[in-house]
Amino acid sequence: MSHTDQRNETDLRRSAMLRTALCEVVRDALDDKATIEVMANPDGSVWIEKAGCGVVRSEHSLSAADRERVIRLVASSAGEAAGRTSPIVSAELPGSGERFEGLLPPVSQAPCFSVRKPAVALLTLSDYVEQGALAPATAASLRAMLAARANILVAGGTSSGKTTFANALLAEPALAHDRIVILEDTRELHCAAANVVQLRTHREHVSLGGLVRSTMRLRPDRIIVGEVRGPEALDLLKAWNTGHPGGVTTLHANSAYEALARLEQLTLEAISRPPAELIAAAIDVVIFMSRSGGRRRVEEALRISGFEAGRYVAEPLVAKPLSIVKQGDPA
Repeated sequence: MSHTDQRNETDLRRSAMLRTALCEVVRDALDDKATIEVMANPDGSVWIEKAGCGVVRSEHSLSAADRERVIRLVASSAGEAAGRTSPIVSAELPGSGERFEGLLPPVSQAPCFSVRKPAVALLTLSDYVEQGALAPATAASLRAMLAARANILVAGGTSSGKTTFANALLAEPALAHDRIVILEDTRELHCAAANVVQLRTHREHVSLGGLVRSTMRLRPDRIIVGEVRGPEALDLLKAWNTGHPGGVTTLHANSAYEALARLEQLTLEAISRPPAELIAAAIDVVIFMSRSGGRRRVEEALRISGFEAGRYVAEPLVAKPLSIVKQGDPA
């Protein structure tokens, strides 16, 4: 048996053990195409988010022993330790690739975990328009900005659909003939272009910032980052502002404008003064995603044109006549 066959057999065995450790309701939820995320809390309760339904509590529960077994099995499959000295496990489920986050005491009161399923069907900007989650004029402007190699920041809260919308941007024909380098902690982004290099961090050895710096030597036309959440934000801004425009990234924020403040906070992990001018020069468009009742939509779309008098100069990507603006209209 070849080394590859042995590894595949080991992955299949670990996957079978993991499914056995999960209760039936969790297994069924992970098999359901409508499921977005499954969460097991420290008190044993199981919560399931499904498309269009929001988050609902299951009538079933998982014991502390079963929750800990799941976390340790995932850690083992990823070659990581799990215990009091290594209480956080960030990995992918063996075989299926769902994003997994597990926590053990003393970080949490009792074992808990979350399993985030990758998108089964990738949406396009046209799909968002058809669903009423994106205004047609905004979709047209975004296509024009992609063609013009604008840098686009997709912001929003947890599970607001940032990654899904980033995938919709990456599916656009404007990227088809470029060399795309995608950097992620967990593989979630997909690009329809033919010339794509996908790189992943390694918790102990390769940071996202290290990948951004290494990517500069791979001759990228566009640099895509799954999510910025630390000092690598400064490296990305520099790269986007020095000959590598046309990028896309996501980050957590509560509004489009607050996304710029969040970028400042992240860069302060690397330098002592927020580089507002660099941010204004590097970021061309900010998209803000929101979630309500299980529905995800584009709430704001801003064009950034500079930094003056201590404030970012921003305007709607598409101006709406006041006479037709209605509360709740997608941007």
